[in-house]
Amino acid sequence: MNNYRSQNWLLRFLKGSLIGTGFILPGISGGALAAVFGLYERLIDFLAHPFKKLTSNIIFFLPVGVGAIGGIFLLSFAISYLLGNFETIILWFFIGAIVGTVPALWQDAGKQGRRPRDVIIMSASFVAMALFLMFGAPLFSEIEPTFGAWIMGGALIGLGLVIPGLSPSNFLIYLGLYKPMSDAIKIGDVTVLLPLVIGVVLIIAVMAKLMDHLFRVIYSQLFHFILGIVLASTIMIIPSDVVNLSVGGILISIVMLTIGTWLGWWMSRLDQTAR
Repeated sequence: MNNYRSQNWLLRFLKGSLIGTGFILPGISGGALAAVFGLYERLIDFLAHPFKKLTSNIIFFLPVGVGAIGGIFLLSFAISYLLGNFETIILWFFIGAIVGTVPALWQDAGKQGRRPRDVIIMSASFVAMALFLMFGAPLFSEIEPTFGAWIMGGALIGLGLVIPGLSPSNFLIYLGLYKPMSDAIKIGDVTVLLPLVIGVVLIIAVMAKLMDHLFRVIYSQLFHFILGIVLASTIMIIPSDVVNLSVGGILISIVMLTIGTWLGWWMSRLDQTAR
């Protein structure tokens, strides 16, 4: 029993670490990772009803939260270097981790049945998100990193949690806030971190109950909608510079994709066993 609990705790810690990277890695959605790792629905229910099963939820999400903080703060020191020098290889690993968990997400989406309209909704959300990610960049311009701007940045991070597929880092890059935010995280700048937290809390307070209600009344349609967004956001982060890689770089990318896929599959299997 102790080994099982330790394994379960470590699994949720690892999931939290990967979800945390979704808030700082461009193209990655923390909400999408929470969905593919089987945590999204329970997390939204917890955020929408924080005092319902408070103790059990705190115990369950404590390793997730610790892992997410570690993913955000500890990895922020390495993210700039890795993305600057090995961006393609790192992205292939994350793509693999998502791909490995898609079968489990597909199974969860059909837990209450799957109708043709659900597949249509999934296809429509896939196309809409793909088009948005392809052509949405010109809608944004750089802004000054003021207190209000950081609150907006925190709101984007919160949206990345409650709306799977939405990558807050992409928008922060478009707004010119990504690098200042990354630097602030490294040094623990309270003048940036405080408004970020305020923005996150505000958007979660507004959106969590809505998403929880939608799950209760249109579970299948909403989950298939999320699956379409996850698939689109995954395809859109596929590196376009593969043709410029050396043979060794291509082989390493394949290895990282394979490792990521295995890790995602393994984590989803452990999660299904734990349910």
